[in-house]
Amino acid sequence: MERADAVVIGAGVVGLAVARRLAQTGRDVIVLEATASIGSETSSRNSEVIHAGIYYPQNSLKATLCVKGKEALYSYCESHGVLHRRLSKIIVASTPDEVPALSALKEKAENNDVRDLQWLDAGQARALEPEILVEAALLSPSTGIVDSHGLMLAFQGDAEDAGTMIAFNTTVLGGDVLEDGILLRVGGEAPMELMCRSVINASGLQAQDLAAAISGMLSEIIPMRRLAKGNYYLLAGASPFSRLVYPIPEQGGLGVHATIDLAGQCRFGPDVEWVEHLDYNVDPQRADRFYDAVRRYWPGLRDGALLPGYAGIRPKIASPQGDADFVIQGRGTHGVTGLINLFGIESPGLTASMAVADEVERMLREEG
Repeated sequence: MERADAVVIGAGVVGLAVARRLAQTGRDVIVLEATASIGSETSSRNSEVIHAGIYYPQNSLKATLCVKGKEALYSYCESHGVLHRRLSKIIVASTPDEVPALSALKEKAENNDVRDLQWLDAGQARALEPEILVEAALLSPSTGIVDSHGLMLAFQGDAEDAGTMIAFNTTVLGGDVLEDGILLRVGGEAPMELMCRSVINASGLQAQDLAAAISGMLSEIIPMRRLAKGNYYLLAGASPFSRLVYPIPEQGGLGVHATIDLAGQCRFGPDVEWVEHLDYNVDPQRADRFYDAVRRYWPGLRDGALLPGYAGIRPKIASPQGDADFVIQGRGTHGVTGLINLFGIESPGLTASMAVADEVERMLREEG
């Protein structure tokens, strides 16, 4: 049996941020990743947006960690040469009856300490984005985009420079809570038992299954996982926008919005498709409903201009009728010293990744 100080399970953007943070505080860190590469699931299948912190309930983890993480992320990208751009974002009320919701969104953002939003009338909005159909809009100057893979590579490099070891193709089969630590049963090419002082479950879509496989975890405190597939379609031709363009949020997501990647490619998505299994195929026929959604704020979208792009799956812990906060479980919830479970780390998880890492480090430090 081998022994380890801190084991992070999952090498997505949050797992790598946690590993980096713990290693830089002097912990000996091992990352166990079931696949052959970093960030192969949720972390590589999103809009790559740096969110401002607008949409989330006041004092929620999503709100506080997004706002904190946004500033940390911009600073980190600048200091480490990670490609990013503060493109800004316009949130569009396309009809008069959407304007009250836009006003409520501005108030929610201010409650979350996002105080740089600018109210735009129709003329001001069209001066920035002439193609949009708009009654009023909000401009978010602190919204941007980032090279998510470049960010993960930078986190990985920092973690490894601080002594972290990453084991790929290594699956955690289960574990036991013992008096002197947490015993993990590890599969892969070199199966072993690993006695850990601390375990951080950052396994994303598999977080619930992993928690349930650790004896001593009460099933009633493991939130139900719900899979929300988001499909993206690429725009054939040049982007009509120079900023990100979002509609008024919808139930379960932020609506089919327009984002622009660092190469200038415009894409639309994600939608919300509740699924039972992991499936990353994009149905070309599903684009039919995208045309109606996009034309609500960009009537100039021509027929046949949307091409299937890619899909991601959000690890939601909410019902289709509602939303839920991030869940960061420590000893105070489950009673196990040294075990941190991360559940429901969907959007804005990429933006909040460094702040999530700070929170995990704080919780472990306070547990001693």
